Amino acid sequence: MIVRTLLLATALIAASGAAAIAQTQDTFANRNAIAAPVLRAEVQVSGDLVRIGDVIDNAGSAGQIAIYRAPDLGATGALPVAQVLNTLRAHHVIGVDTGGLKEIRVTRLARALDGKDIELQIARALERRNGLGEAANLTLTFDRDPGDVRLDLGFSGALQPTTVRYDNRNGRFDITLEIANDSGAAAAKLRFTGTAIETVEAALLTRNVERNEILKLSDFVIERRPKAEIGADAAARDRAVGMQARRQLRAGQAVKTADLVKPDLVQRDQSVTLTYEAPGIYLTMRGKALENGAEGDVVTVMNLQSKRTLSGTVTGRGQISITPVMSRPPQTNDTTSSLSAPQPAPVAVATVSSPVAPKTE
Repeated sequence: MIVRTLLLATALIAASGAAAIAQTQDTFANRNAIAAPVLRAEVQVSGDLVRIGDVIDNAGSAGQIAIYRAPDLGATGALPVAQVLNTLRAHHVIGVDTGGLKEIRVTRLARALDGKDIELQIARALERRNGLGEAANLTLTFDRDPGDVRLDLGFSGALQPTTVRYDNRNGRFDITLEIANDSGAAAAKLRFTGTAIETVEAALLTRNVERNEILKLSDFVIERRPKAEIGADAAARDRAVGMQARRQLRAGQAVKTADLVKPDLVQRDQSVTLTYEAPGIYLTMRGKALENGAEGDVVTVMNLQSKRTLSGTVTGRGQISITPVMSRPPQTNDTTSSLSAPQPAPVAVATVSSPVAPKTE
């Protein structure tokens, strides 16, 4: 009985010993699997520090240890692998699998604000302020070029103007923009100063123009100029083409409405064609203009056949229309009219300067 008991105890001890040995082997195997950190070729960080867990996989409890300062916002730097291994060894991280790398690249992530977006936000903040017009017509000149601004990724809020100052006497602005942080940290503040000028599209001459010249499409180029320089009388190119210069104009000058007149279609002493038109009657005759005239102007002309002076309306180049003049009915005495029988209405006779008067039916 005692012998049987001893045999059973020996068997149990042997079995437990084998299990312990197997468990110890598994533990060592797992430990060896976990203890093989692997170096990363590309590293991206969002903060200003590089930690062990950023540069290697399987860093374990050492992953939160800071070992380098991160590059500037949005920048990328390179670290030699030998230097990294020495740093890791100082923190008791050994047996790192380098994968044959010679260096690792570290990039600091950032939010980039394009300079054009900043300029647009400032223009919108100044829109219709102290006499300025729409944001699209404002030209901004900064005291210091804003360029591209980079912020930590935590600053994800929209650009919000918090302070806006503008002096319309000298065009100076002073604006502060704020950007909120997701983590609840203080907002980032960006201050910009400079000059804002409202501009308008203006038709500028490409050459010198003499008085009375007719302007062509090729005589103009469109550019934006300060509104204060152009004034409210600027002429649009479409309206200026085909018009006549009232005075001499210089190349590069912005054309104004007051500089232009309708072109003279009739010149003084020019031979013209006179036309007379009435119901059932159409006459043409030769004449001479006694003054200049643009389309629609009423000018004085001479009928070269009758030598009579008439007034007519300029209708085209060298063309003048004589307006029919209706004769007034004769005046009668009231008493005579009441005693006499009703008379037919007088027939209107058109007066025209022609050697042959129109026949009255």
